[in-house]
Amino acid sequence: MERSMSEGMKRQLDTASYQGLATFAQRPFLTDPEELDQWMPDIAVVGAPWDDSTTNRPGARFGPRALRAQAYGPGTYHMDYGIEIFEELEVVDYGDAICSHGMWEASRHAIEDRVHDVVSRDIVPLVIGGDHAITFPSATAVARHFGFGEIGMVHFDAHADTAEEIDGNYASHGTPMRRLIESGAIKGANFVQVGLRGYWPPKDVFDWMGEQEMKWHTMNEIYERGIVAVIDQAITEASASPKGIYLSVDIDVLDPGFAPGTGTPEPGGLAPVDLLRVVRRICRNVNVVAVDIVEVSPPFDHADVTINNAHRVALEAIAGMAMRRRDLKGSDLTTD
Repeated sequence: MERSMSEGMKRQLDTASYQGLATFAQRPFLTDPEELDQWMPDIAVVGAPWDDSTTNRPGARFGPRALRAQAYGPGTYHMDYGIEIFEELEVVDYGDAICSHGMWEASRHAIEDRVHDVVSRDIVPLVIGGDHAITFPSATAVARHFGFGEIGMVHFDAHADTAEEIDGNYASHGTPMRRLIESGAIKGANFVQVGLRGYWPPKDVFDWMGEQEMKWHTMNEIYERGIVAVIDQAITEASASPKGIYLSVDIDVLDPGFAPGTGTPEPGGLAPVDLLRVVRRICRNVNVVAVDIVEVSPPFDHADVTINNAHRVALEAIAGMAMRRRDLKGSDLTTD
């Protein structure tokens, strides 16, 4: 494989995060499948700037650009693991799926095709949205590669997103998990949800979820049992999936005090200190084959708080996957 950049490209990327080319974490920017073949990275970031399925506050279409351009660049050395994360794994930015405003079918196919470009080459897609509707095409692309019913889902969210429809919209950001189960892409028995709280969805939806053998862990359970115990159980439940896990993180799983820039804020959520550590714990202990981070709405953010928390979720996922690779090679490493 050949991983070469011009000197000019290197200078644009090897600088402070507020200048130069705005790519995710200042990683090399690729645009075509042939470049993926040339580089064969371990992880490729894909933007999915779609938010026409939002029920409350829009703006998540600006999430991919904000995570590239507005997040503070903290460096690359992971102090807890003692590794340079981008020396352990080759990560590139594969640009955006080009979404057409108001046109779900065209946008859905654009997202699915771009994610499939990545996963079909055994590269892990890290998809940044966009509202949660983008998980339907993104996870469908992953299931196309590994086989329908062969992957599982660990889903962090305030909301289950399993409604049959919302206001007549079957492609709402509140319906993608139901669509994935109905299509057969992911079996209900291989779905694990963490962080649910509040007042939606109603009982009949939870009844349907139970019929599908879905598993969920509410914030009240986390409050009573503790985050580590709940995540250990979720890891055990997720590990039953035969070929790997799709990790989906809706930033509204965080309490709105930590993530004001989101479409449907629900008080009483996780703190970043917990979310970041459990994300890396999952990525280290489970075979994660795809990740998405959704519902970051920069217009409603304050001081880039939501953007930076979402950005660090991505870095912690990468760090966890890097350590998993080391673990599988038999290194004697600090446990998490």
